[in-house]
Amino acid sequence: MGIVGTNPGEPNIRLQVALLGRLEARVAGGAQVRIPGRHAQALFALLVLAHRPRSREAIATDLWPDADAGSAASLRQALWLVRQGVLEAGVRPDRLLDVDAETVGIRIDAAVDLDVTAFEACLSDRDRAEAAISLYHGDLLEGLGHDCFASERERLSDRYEDALARVAEQRLDAGDPVAAHAIAEQLLARDPLREEAHAVVIAVHGLLGTRSQVVRQYRRLRDVLDRELGETPLPDTEAIYRQALARTLERSRERAVELDPERPVLVVVGR
Repeated sequence: MGIVGTNPGEPNIRLQVALLGRLEARVAGGAQVRIPGRHAQALFALLVLAHRPRSREAIATDLWPDADAGSAASLRQALWLVRQGVLEAGVRPDRLLDVDAETVGIRIDAAVDLDVTAFEACLSDRDRAEAAISLYHGDLLEGLGHDCFASERERLSDRYEDALARVAEQRLDAGDPVAAHAIAEQLLARDPLREEAHAVVIAVHGLLGTRSQVVRQYRRLRDVLDRELGETPLPDTEAIYRQALARTLERSRERAVELDPERPVLVVVGR
């Protein structure tokens, strides 16, 4: 395999890096960058997330917070593995990595197309929320348990769940209750306390389901709010619930009339 970027006149290095889910990196339009070892993968992820060189001491503290002076040697080993992975993908490491005695980073003239950046760019536009959730293939750096990623992982997870709630409501408003239901259930699987997702499911059952489905979903919400927060559903959710009940009862009335047009229909509304 030829080495990319061996001459000054050649184009800048460009990598495509996915951190949402498991780490994956490729030379743009080319080979996969395979980095063995969890610490080396974590180092590579720190470098592409930082957008600037960082001190070796700070990086070592992030990756080995409980280690003593031996963390410097561990960092050298991890950096060697990153270099090897880049080299085996056909890229000279010094065309991607900015390394000196004090700092390590990604070269300023190297381009990194990062899925995290694309995900957050989509979230800046409400009309691109669906594009954002399509980019989210899993929580940040699944499989790497380093504490230094915990805060960013939680922040991105929260933004993803907000996007799911937004898309579920948009799908419902657009007249696509089946998709709205699927997205809302996906959100509830991650966080059963997301009341807006429960409200979407209740509304969908009102449009397509039965009275018992509406009531069961409402009770599911009421129970989890009471158990976890000691709270009751919001007034907006109560209104959605009553509207969903009314819709199921109206459908029942219409079916009864179709079956026996001359028979009076008595419908009792209740919770």
